[in-house]
Amino acid sequence: MTAGPPPRGAGHGSTSRAAKPRPPLPGGPYLVVGLRVSGAATASMLLAHGEVMGCDRARPAEATGLRGVEVRLESDGLDLVDRAGTLVKSPGVPAEAPVVRAGRERGLEIIGELELAWRLLANQFIAVTGTNGKTTTCELLGAIHREAGIGVAVAGNVGAPLASLVTGEVGTPIGPEAAVVCESSSFQLEDSSAFAPECGVLLNLAEDHLDRHGSFEAYRAAKLRVFANQEEDDVAVAPAGLDPPGRAEVVSFGPDGAELAHRDEWLWWRGERLMPAADVRLRGTHNLQNAMAAAAAALAREIDTRAVSDALASFAGVPHRLEEVGHLDGVDFVNDSKATNVASAAVGIEAFEGGVHLILGGSLKGGGFRGLRSAVATRCRACYLIGEAAERLAADLEGTVPLHRCGDLERATAAAAAGARSGEVVLLSPACASFDQYANFEARGDHFRALVKRLGPA
Repeated sequence: MTAGPPPRGAGHGSTSRAAKPRPPLPGGPYLVVGLRVSGAATASMLLAHGEVMGCDRARPAEATGLRGVEVRLESDGLDLVDRAGTLVKSPGVPAEAPVVRAGRERGLEIIGELELAWRLLANQFIAVTGTNGKTTTCELLGAIHREAGIGVAVAGNVGAPLASLVTGEVGTPIGPEAAVVCESSSFQLEDSSAFAPECGVLLNLAEDHLDRHGSFEAYRAAKLRVFANQEEDDVAVAPAGLDPPGRAEVVSFGPDGAELAHRDEWLWWRGERLMPAADVRLRGTHNLQNAMAAAAAALAREIDTRAVSDALASFAGVPHRLEEVGHLDGVDFVNDSKATNVASAAVGIEAFEGGVHLILGGSLKGGGFRGLRSAVATRCRACYLIGEAAERLAADLEGTVPLHRCGDLERATAAAAAGARSGEVVLLSPACASFDQYANFEARGDHFRALVKRLGPA
């Protein structure tokens, strides 16, 4: 999480829109289902508001430090449902979990951390969602606010839980004048009810998490909940051509005709030149779209144009998103471990003109990989396949470029490095989740960075 104003530039921008009143919390006792990072933070947050119980089918480390919470580990929590007034579902808990189903049958309100923390924070919220680019866009919005001298906290699915902003357990406490930039996943949004950020941002939509949502339509509906309860004084930022639900002022980004437009090699804001597109520091067409979305959200909230353009020109990105982790014998090594779906991997591949040695694979989460065929065929020299998805990838990419089944990341990195020539790129952009071999995409990216470091000097 990042919080507080920067040591420079106070008064360089402003946000004149006030945060709206929030609904009260539902009544307790509260049963928190799932006690990993989000759930544990939520349980701590709710202690000030009533009796709190918690359960988890495993024994997460985060649960062992909870104080004042009645905790059941390695338990489905069914014996606690009759005592609960509200059931709080952590994002990783599916809607069909037995304890959630039991709570629904009892008529309990089922709610999530995003909704609860929003109700308890008297700050303007900028909620960013989309299939790809959320973390980069959130961190870029944080950089814009700091450049403008405006207090900001970046939290949510991006790292520090929102609940930790309420309790002050992580980072520097923020005042009510600061903005909260919140990465909002489909899992979090599907558990929201009244959530209505002062600014909602949708970056893009592509097939993802079909194993959880069941269909693209259900996934899309969860994403669009970011706009559903907004009011006339709020802002809804969306790609040109998408009509968000709700009553907010719609601000579009995209090609010529959008309010934040890219044309003639410039970015334009409502008909006025903002900056040359080439001055945006982030690499790739997809990151230009992320930058446009962030700029549209900031400018619609009346942040100074100079602060916006300066931040776009200086922001270098975040770890695991097209992160350059090494350069050896003329070959660049790039960590894009956050590319956990086809659409994200495709734009990562297309960030390079060609000569890509691509490491793909991991755990399956629904859907195939044929959507990678064009990017692989036009930009890649070879693909190096790992994890449980290797055979499906091989079948879907057959006939594009040479495909090497490597099993794990260590062998794939060594093979790709041996095959790459000066001027080419070894890219980890897996198009898959990491859970077959790693705890999360960060652990996978950290391992890749370490493997590259072993190869030789950066």
